[in-house]
Amino acid sequence: MTHMKIWIGGLILVLITAAWPVLGEGLPVQPVLKNGSCPSGYRTSGKYCVPLKNGRFALAKVGSCPTGYRTSGKYCLAGKKAKLAVPKNGSCPSGYRTSGAYCIAR
Repeated sequence: MTHMKIWIGGLILVLITAAWPVLGEGLPVQPVLKNGSCPSGYRTSGKYCVPLKNGRFALAKVGSCPTGYRTSGKYCLAGKKAKLAVPKNGSCPSGYRTSGAYCIAR
């Protein structure tokens, strides 16, 4: 059940970030489903972790974090120069490359 929640959360994240314009100010920062403690720069709000002012783009950790990300509990947090990453499901879409269990924008 937990893997299904992470997969659904990842799918929602893909849909949100695909529609969210990135205007040169880094990756979009939005709430993530809570899985244990919230990542650094986030606080608990019900079943979610919501970003604080200093929050960075976060996604559920599956294995090792992708290139440009660091571990924060059960999440991967984007570094300053990180590119958009999404959980991998089969082949990566056009414009993305594999980085562990993720697809990362080129």
